[in-house]
Amino acid sequence: MKLPDLKRHPLIKGVLLTILLIGVYLIVAVPFKVMEVIPGFTDIRPVMMLQPIYGVFFGIPGCLASAVSNLICDILSDSLRWSSIGGFIANFLGPMCFYIYCKFITKGNYSLKSFKKLAFHCIVIFISATIQTAIITPMVKMIYPDVDSFVFAVSVMMNNTVFPILIGIPVIILMQEELGFRTCGSIRKA
Repeated sequence: MKLPDLKRHPLIKGVLLTILLIGVYLIVAVPFKVMEVIPGFTDIRPVMMLQPIYGVFFGIPGCLASAVSNLICDILSDSLRWSSIGGFIANFLGPMCFYIYCKFITKGNYSLKSFKKLAFHCIVIFISATIQTAIITPMVKMIYPDVDSFVFAVSVMMNNTVFPILIGIPVIILMQEELGFRTCGSIRKA
């Protein structure tokens, strides 16, 4: 049996990349599912550091992997609820903010080498976290009124800002500068 040429089949390449990224997400996420802030709804999530990485380096497959992985984590931790729909949407849009910024705003000139570029990256982290909080929190509050929406919103906001800044930024720099990863906006030479 001959394996397909991935250069000729970008859809297969995208699916395989998404599956690989889901695996990485689950390896990072599952051990921390026991650190709950609001049982069954939110926990301490170092895995959120992957959102900028998935958006910047892997584009749409990274966005999809983030969303599907979060849904799988909800299933594995017995946290699957109607509000998981909002979580799916938010965890797709989080990395999408970085993909849009990388591909369309920096236009292939994405780097964290200067203070200005690092500051813009942190602004995108804040925008992404705000979008995710604005999607998930009202949905949880609407469906589960007993959940403390303030604690929930703070938890979502903190997970989506602290981990991408403290862990995500060094990993992005390492991947780009030391490992040679190209950002999704990079112009690739033939």
